[in-house]
Amino acid sequence: MVKISSAFTSLVTLCLLVSHVHAGLRDWTPPLSTRGRYVVDANGARFKLKSGNWHGASGTYKGSADINSDSSHHANENAHTLPLGLQHANLTDILDGFERLRINTIRLPFSNQMIHDTTTIQDSWVTANPQLRGLTRLQVYDAVIKALTDRGFAVILNNHTIKSIWCCGANDGNDRWNKSQSDDTWAADWLFMVSRYRSIGRVVGADLYNEVRRDLLDDPNWGFNDNHDWYQASQWLGDRILTEANPNILIIVEGINWTGIPVDGFPHHRPTLEPVRRLSHTFVIPNKLVYAAHFYGYTGPNHSGATGLGETSDPRYRDFSKTDLFQVMRDQASYVALDADKHYTAPVWISEFGIEGRGQIADSSRNWFNNMISHLITNDMDFAIWPLIGYLGPSNNNGWALLNWDPTTGKRDGLYDGNDWRAGAWDSLVDATGGPSSPVATPTRWQMLNLDRGDFVKSLIQLSRADWDPGARKGMCPDGLRLIGLSAGSTRALCTNSVDYKWTTGNPATAVWDERYVSGGDWAGGYTKYQCPPDSYVVGYAIRGSKVSTVLCAQASRTLGTGGSGTRWFDRGDNRPTGEVGGDFHYGKYKGVCETDEYIAGIAFTTRIGSNGAPAAILCRK
Repeated sequence: MVKISSAFTSLVTLCLLVSHVHAGLRDWTPPLSTRGRYVVDANGARFKLKSGNWHGASGTYKGSADINSDSSHHANENAHTLPLGLQHANLTDILDGFERLRINTIRLPFSNQMIHDTTTIQDSWVTANPQLRGLTRLQVYDAVIKALTDRGFAVILNNHTIKSIWCCGANDGNDRWNKSQSDDTWAADWLFMVSRYRSIGRVVGADLYNEVRRDLLDDPNWGFNDNHDWYQASQWLGDRILTEANPNILIIVEGINWTGIPVDGFPHHRPTLEPVRRLSHTFVIPNKLVYAAHFYGYTGPNHSGATGLGETSDPRYRDFSKTDLFQVMRDQASYVALDADKHYTAPVWISEFGIEGRGQIADSSRNWFNNMISHLITNDMDFAIWPLIGYLGPSNNNGWALLNWDPTTGKRDGLYDGNDWRAGAWDSLVDATGGPSSPVATPTRWQMLNLDRGDFVKSLIQLSRADWDPGARKGMCPDGLRLIGLSAGSTRALCTNSVDYKWTTGNPATAVWDERYVSGGDWAGGYTKYQCPPDSYVVGYAIRGSKVSTVLCAQASRTLGTGGSGTRWFDRGDNRPTGEVGGDFHYGKYKGVCETDEYIAGIAFTTRIGSNGAPAAILCRK
């Protein structure tokens, strides 16, 4: 028998692995969308975001001293506002390393400053990649995206910073999407970037802004309807991207990273995705929403992550037991994916987490990382580790990256090169099996409408038509969904597709502002009733103040029944089906919701003394 050397066996195994990875990278079809808590490809197959962050194009400069000196950059790693590593590692070798890690998606940060910089890069910044000489930073970003997508990776664009400065210093001008620029500039840059890569199907996502957080004076918020309202800004921009730049791209909304003053005795908190339970997004194309959150062991639910100034006595994530960490992460983020049949149910991408892979690592930090990996596996979460690329050498000892290069020798020192304690945990994460069968089943969709600030019309069909009630605030479900619930607070409603009541582009919609279509008896005695014509159902409504102004009815593509549960009053208490499917879409307000197989045929209200004309009852039929 011929004895085969262990080195040869290892080489064959590696070649087989790389061949398998190459095939796996190409074994999906863009564009991506969502089904319930899962991201799926164009064929409905699960596409789990097994990702990493390739940082650098958003800036590594710490904001002071000589920008040309490596010592003025985070961990002495000067990216020159390019994806890190191009100075010392060939692009092909970098991508080979990504494949060895078995990831399928790259989160690629950029700064607004970078995309407007028209200066030509210096040759020395891309020594290992001479084909990139003579380009601008944005053109290098283009080349990296082409290389990644040609190899089969999915790419998610991430607006990481406004200024090309390392995140996240106090009052660095990058705290909010509109801290150092206007909302309109932010939107224009996003429309430019998404349009720029629209023809590349494997550019699959737009991560709207990184770690929205407090500046020195002001907090961001979720739903306050002011200039710091991250919910409102991301809702507005997401719709604009889908309608003006690319209807196929995923819109990724991170939670709020920090509010309050990090001093004991003052309110302070890391909200992450907690507010989504009360107020979720509904885009004009509703299956394009992914939520995201970041977790590091040195931070905590109420801990800023600081040591010394800005440090509080609150626990860090690494201080929690495994059981408690699982609960905290569920409360702050993963519930959005794990709670089925809610208005907020969507994929959750843990788009940053990480830890040092070398050196003296405290047991609490090691335990946190292993518990974090366990949480991701147990709950089948999408993820992206931070970072993929780093430097290890005489002047570089950061050790966080999964792939490192020595700037003095060009030698790689990566996760599988023998001295990184994270390898086993990483293998268990990327090789985890399970998950839904393919194609992923299409669950019932639930979406909320929010008229707090103004119109919330999410039907592309209706948006192409005339305004049915000028001057009123209007809410309308996305195409393919119907109204199934209303709040007595007027400004919130619930949409679903639980039963197929088809309304197609050619079918008319009727605005109802009186009782001319009321039939089948007085279903709300003493109240004004706006009822749809026969074989039509409610898809939208309008209010002036709190008073119902009009109801918009879509003509169904079939004959509709007139049975069902009938009148549902909710002016004096909740009136919702058992199980409260769809979730609480207006906290603190009474709500009425039809059964899941019913449609709303009419809305009743009153303006008698003591009443404000808000919805008081709905007519449920099937």
